[in-house]
Amino acid sequence: MKKVTIADVAQHANVSKSTVSQYLNNRFDYMREETKKRIEESIRELGYRPNIVARSLKQKSTTTIGVIVANILHTFSTQVIRAIEDTCHEADFHTIVCNADDDPEKERKYIEMLRAKQVDGIILLPTGDNAALYNEMQKEGYPIVFVDRTVPDVPIPSMLLDNKKAAGLGVQHFIDKGYTKIGIITNVIRNVTPRMERINGYKETMKANDLEIRDDYIKSLEVSRIKEGVRELLSLDDAPEAILAGNDLTLIEILKYVKEHNVKIPEDLAIIGIDDVSFASFYEPGLTIVAQPTFEIGKKAAEFLLNKIQKKEDQDEGLVFRFDPKLIIRESC
Repeated sequence: MKKVTIADVAQHANVSKSTVSQYLNNRFDYMREETKKRIEESIRELGYRPNIVARSLKQKSTTTIGVIVANILHTFSTQVIRAIEDTCHEADFHTIVCNADDDPEKERKYIEMLRAKQVDGIILLPTGDNAALYNEMQKEGYPIVFVDRTVPDVPIPSMLLDNKKAAGLGVQHFIDKGYTKIGIITNVIRNVTPRMERINGYKETMKANDLEIRDDYIKSLEVSRIKEGVRELLSLDDAPEAILAGNDLTLIEILKYVKEHNVKIPEDLAIIGIDDVSFASFYEPGLTIVAQPTFEIGKKAAEFLLNKIQKKEDQDEGLVFRFDPKLIIRESC
């Protein structure tokens, strides 16, 4: 079946090819309504589909960005993706989402694939282990923005939570409620920014309140071992009375243990989680959460990248944008 072209549409609508081109590119401010209607009807009747590849080559833009998340199972990741997609949609940009599973090799392959598809820029939740590749992209002037993490010696703009403050809010709330024996559990993802900063925030707040920092109260574990870690904590002779969950996946595993072993919250164990979860308000008892403004972070990342792609304004490299956490108090502490 013969492919319908702009020339076919122009002939059918009795206008020039340039007029059809202007219509397709939404440049019809001074176009008569009758002309617009004829072109629209011709496109529909002929079944015309624009050649996206040809248009991209001509405009030197695919109006597409790539988003590579570290782990799409995180509530944070899905909410950030939604904010990015909404922002890009408003700017008539498309998004391609990839899940790296915190695997540096998988991340590298996705970066190469997206660049081969000539996406205009990439928003990346970096594994941190491809520093040479990140720096190469930055030196080339390729538009890239980090989210949730920074990478040492890589001057790429990053949008992330004030993680120390987030952990500090949770620990301080425990202390204000009378708890002194406070543990923290995070899941192991090498030395990524949120995990390290949240542990440091925990330690700094404990120290500021003249409370003992015990190594056996601090656990960094694979997600599959978090329930075992809770058991180990609660089996200590001087077990913690409260636990700060380092992120949403950690919180879910802690709650699984609590349910399986009939641990009462907060009577037996007070719990606060960092990262909001959809069930926090109707879980019984309601879960106290340190939430981060995920939609604000995703929106800022998308706007920053789009400005970089469209060269709307000069932007310094290496900027780190920190976003404030919010303590949402419920019954779990």
